[in-house]
Amino acid sequence: MPGSDSAIPGQGSMQTDTDPPIPASWALWRDRRGRLSWLRVAILALLLFPLAKAVIDWGAITHGARPINDLIHRAGFWTLVFLGVTLAVTPFRSVARYGMLVDVRRMLGVGTFCYAAAHVSLYFADQGYDPAKFLHELTHRWYLIIGGTAWLGLAVLAATSTNGMMRRLGPLRWRRLHQLVYAVALLALIHYFQQTKADVTVPAFAAGLFGWLLLYRVLSWWQETSELSALSLAGLTIVAALLTFTGEAIGIGIAFHVSPWLVLADAFNIDAGIRPGWEVLAAGIAVVLVDAVRSRWNGRAARARPLRQVKIET
Repeated sequence: MPGSDSAIPGQGSMQTDTDPPIPASWALWRDRRGRLSWLRVAILALLLFPLAKAVIDWGAITHGARPINDLIHRAGFWTLVFLGVTLAVTPFRSVARYGMLVDVRRMLGVGTFCYAAAHVSLYFADQGYDPAKFLHELTHRWYLIIGGTAWLGLAVLAATSTNGMMRRLGPLRWRRLHQLVYAVALLALIHYFQQTKADVTVPAFAAGLFGWLLLYRVLSWWQETSELSALSLAGLTIVAALLTFTGEAIGIGIAFHVSPWLVLADAFNIDAGIRPGWEVLAAGIAVVLVDAVRSRWNGRAARARPLRQVKIET
């Protein structure tokens, strides 16, 4: 899903702007050549993990006050998680020097839509399967209007994620369409914040991570390269963390009528809990370290290759 990545296949979708189409196959565990792909197996396991966890927690869910509501929130949360993972494919295939990651972007994108569809379907069930009531709620509550719009966006991306639709629309129009994923991500985050009553720590952390992913694309576009230097990665990490601190402080200040400066000052009070900005900073530093390790590893491999060739020739 995006034009630089998308939610469903392509750089605007779940594949990438220049990636060749991946043959359709029901054997999700096989790569484009028909061979068993352990990467695909791992991603399939990741996509099925929330279902397995729901089965394990089934007793607690059914004995809760609102079982269906619990499932609605679970499906919505994992929709956001997998949307983020999908958008992370582009930067991480570059940082980790692992181009094969693009092979699972479509799978991740379609999986994201499946959880979004489950989220909406469960809400329909919670409304007693009453179409009139369901549509009324969907068109009269702002958080549902925003969430429903995000779902429609994902549906469009999923419907156009096939190779056939790519050919029909043409690469340029298809790529532009799948830029829609960024709007979908923004709407999904707003919907998530609206659903959070008091503690916005997790939504703020999610927003910070999505901000990092967007900044990565903006910086890549500005520098006209898909491989950012360690210095650039460190810089965008600091900016993303600062924006997370600032956004959380302003949000809490508005919600509870306190000075954002007081909220920012409390960010250094570890006893009050680790703020999302620190978590975003830690995640970004981890990415920089991975980039440094992979860069050093690749440098060694490049130096070792000519030596092996010399030995073979002699």
